[in-house]
Amino acid sequence: MRVVPSTRPRKLAKVPFVELADGRVQGVVSSGSDIGRVYVSSVEAGTYAFSCSTNNNRPCGGARGAFCNHIRALIGEAVLQYGSERVARYLKVDVSGEQADAPGLTSAMTSTRPAQGDRSAAAQVFSRFLRHLAYLEFAPTTAPVPEMHWFPTIGAVA
Repeated sequence: MRVVPSTRPRKLAKVPFVELADGRVQGVVSSGSDIGRVYVSSVEAGTYAFSCSTNNNRPCGGARGAFCNHIRALIGEAVLQYGSERVARYLKVDVSGEQADAPGLTSAMTSTRPAQGDRSAAAQVFSRFLRHLAYLEFAPTTAPVPEMHWFPTIGAVA
């Protein structure tokens, strides 16, 4: 997977993990009320079906028929990470130039009255987040990291 640098710096306290993957904008969002709780939120491309639940798969109380604050924060951080044009293109949101920001994208998606989506991907997203956290424990080095060395430096031998 190719790593794309952020379009603008972002603070990781509220949304420590966001990605465009599996046909969704998905990630991990910190709880506003409990420092020990995180939510796994996602929005599907095209249908804008949304899902928000805790990391142990309990539904979010704010996502009852509409985007909750966790999903709004996720979209905002996705725009910071990838840029509004890329997020809009990935989610298949049709917005004009002046509306191509996080609130504009959110408004365009919520105006279609999207349905609540399936929460089954939450475990996979949370697992990916934990794997990313594990890389923070490595000491800084310029040498290859075996866990991240996916492709050999020489051509494959038949």
